[in-house]
Amino acid sequence: MNHKTCTIDGRECFIADAGQPQYILIQTLGNHERGIFDSTAALISEACGVPFVLAAFQVFDWDLDLTPWHDDAINRKPEVGTRTGETLRYVTASLLPALEAEYGKLPVILGGYSLGGLFALWSSAQTDRFTAIAAASPSLWIKDWLDFAQAHPVQAAKVYLSLGDQEEHVKNRSIARVGDSVRGEYELLKARLGQENCTLVWNPGGHFQDGDKRMAAAFSWCIQALGSQ
Repeated sequence: MNHKTCTIDGRECFIADAGQPQYILIQTLGNHERGIFDSTAALISEACGVPFVLAAFQVFDWDLDLTPWHDDAINRKPEVGTRTGETLRYVTASLLPALEAEYGKLPVILGGYSLGGLFALWSSAQTDRFTAIAAASPSLWIKDWLDFAQAHPVQAAKVYLSLGDQEEHVKNRSIARVGDSVRGEYELLKARLGQENCTLVWNPGGHFQDGDKRMAAAFSWCIQALGSQ
């Protein structure tokens, strides 16, 4: 695969592509993703065998950039919950046009891990710009998530959810509700999209485990699901 690092409208981006892509994959680039970006791209390529471009964009502040509304359990800073719209505008108004200018207009899969997965699902409720959502271990323990999801359904055609089977078994009560929230989200997705257009995968282990494998599995499922249409 070809790898490059560039700056697009003020944010550093990691980009990997192989040949003439059939899909545009977008994900967040936090400190954790920087170390696993190459392996994530390689695992996707091995799993699906379909050419794609994977672009990861810089997240300046993980909580501020990706949290859609304020929750003290995530971060007590009052400004948390005010910048997520700006992050989404960056993706739709800066990053995507730059990628499409180089690779053409292709199906777009927005993905992310943890708060990145939360951001991806929230973004799909704001716009129909994304064909599929790849949410690996999304932080759906944010307060009132299911109320929001009920009132603001995703607009993507395919959605992948995953969670570690130990993520809900923690002492922190706020984080422990992630299991019920993810199950509830899956039920909403099945009702809206149909069971064949969404999935919920349970992975062994806790939250901070096999991030590259979980993210690659999420993107790969979306590619395969879209290809089977």
